[in-house]
Amino acid sequence: MNTLLINIFFSLLVFNAAYRWLLKPMLPQIQPRNVLIPILLLHSMRHLGLMFLTTGVTSSAMPQQFAIPSAAGDFLSATLALIAAFLIQRKSKFAIPMTWIFSVVGIADFAMAVVLSRVYNAADFMGGAYWIPSFWVPMLIVGHIIVITVLRQMKRDGVSFSA
Repeated sequence: MNTLLINIFFSLLVFNAAYRWLLKPMLPQIQPRNVLIPILLLHSMRHLGLMFLTTGVTSSAMPQQFAIPSAAGDFLSATLALIAAFLIQRKSKFAIPMTWIFSVVGIADFAMAVVLSRVYNAADFMGGAYWIPSFWVPMLIVGHIIVITVLRQMKRDGVSFSA
């Protein structure tokens, strides 16, 4: 039995239910910035993926072919999320394009990490970082779904952040 996959599945189920049952019905009444900024700030915490490079948190046998690209991808995604949140807060004309860039990079990072973790059996070496894929990643995947939903809604409605 693969405990990690069970944990990922149930975390996805719970976070998706929270979104669909609680947030999605109210989404049309909430200002896009009030939805996007908290999600982007959560994604800004993806710098915690650097734990994959930290012996003691992960096994010293953690495959570097997984650890380095996953940590770098998480750090890049965190940086882009923080920049996007800042641009939304400043009502910049670059806010929407940066949020899209963050979304594409962030989703690609997750896809790459999943593939590399399977190829190199990284789950066997997670140690204390086990909570990242079992809790954090499912929450952030649902966050990406919300971000893309809001961006598409903004485009449909002709809404921007520009002052």
